[in-house]
Amino acid sequence: MTTHDLIIIGAGPCGLSTAIEAKQRGFNPLVIDKGCVVNSIYGYPSFMQFFSTPELLEIGGLPFVTGGEKPMRSEALKYYRAVVKAAGLDVHTYEEVKKVHREGDWFILHTQQKNGQEYVYETTRLVIATGYYDNPNLLGIPGEDLPKVSHYYNESHPYAGLDVIVVGGKNSAVDAAMDLHQAGANVTMVYRQEAFTDSVKPWVRPVIESALKKGWISMHWSTHIREIREGEVVLEKEGELFTLKNDAVFAMTGYHPNTEFLSNLGVEIDSEAGAPIHDPETMETQVSGLFIAGVIAAGTNANAIFIENGRFHGQKIAAHIKQGAAR
Repeated sequence: MTTHDLIIIGAGPCGLSTAIEAKQRGFNPLVIDKGCVVNSIYGYPSFMQFFSTPELLEIGGLPFVTGGEKPMRSEALKYYRAVVKAAGLDVHTYEEVKKVHREGDWFILHTQQKNGQEYVYETTRLVIATGYYDNPNLLGIPGEDLPKVSHYYNESHPYAGLDVIVVGGKNSAVDAAMDLHQAGANVTMVYRQEAFTDSVKPWVRPVIESALKKGWISMHWSTHIREIREGEVVLEKEGELFTLKNDAVFAMTGYHPNTEFLSNLGVEIDSEAGAPIHDPETMETQVSGLFIAGVIAAGTNANAIFIENGRFHGQKIAAHIKQGAAR
């Protein structure tokens, strides 16, 4: 067992920001992630462009210089790698936290690396910054577990010439549909709403609307997907069922945070918002020494917290633990 004055679970931008803020105040934080640094961003489509301008994604005071007005995924990956190196952060990647329990004032973490090696850590201060990207909102329909179904989208090349359905109508669905069309896939979008929401990126919306108008991409508004079969899908619109030929389904239905660690440690979860009960001024939960950072604080309303506002959670946490250490 090794002892640390602060442990952060999650090496996304908000977790890294917390580590930097803590280190600047004299602590020696350990960051643990079951994936790579900023694993969620790594999982974004290879062509993805951020909605935010680079200065709104900066952490640790390190400038984020990009080639255009909006950063690309590849630029963000390079930037956050540079942040880890410049700040000298102790980050353990590809090490999954399997269990966390409390013994007195101590949090005991049991982890396992990809090679099977197991470790145990203890700390009196623990930050959960695990995001939500690992937990897709499932459709809950027959056939969702078929190999041709995915809740993540990366690139279009393998789907050229295939009949592909994209479920959803927000940015991730729109981006996937456009990319698939450009690669030569036969794309159909299925969206339960009757129109796109204002959340669709303003520079993308005219493009997707033009593609729909020209018939390049088919759209079924106010439609639900009811079953996925090997060679087709079953849809429902206005109470009527119908089928479409299909080779692949991308269910871009969003994601939600995993609050299991917090619940097991005694943190109450708001039954309506799905958010852990915490002090927004310090990000500390009801359990002394246990903090949250990033989108996990938003509960089911994942759109309420982004990198650009979640990155400031680290300042609140670090300032609070510094104040406590000085007493």
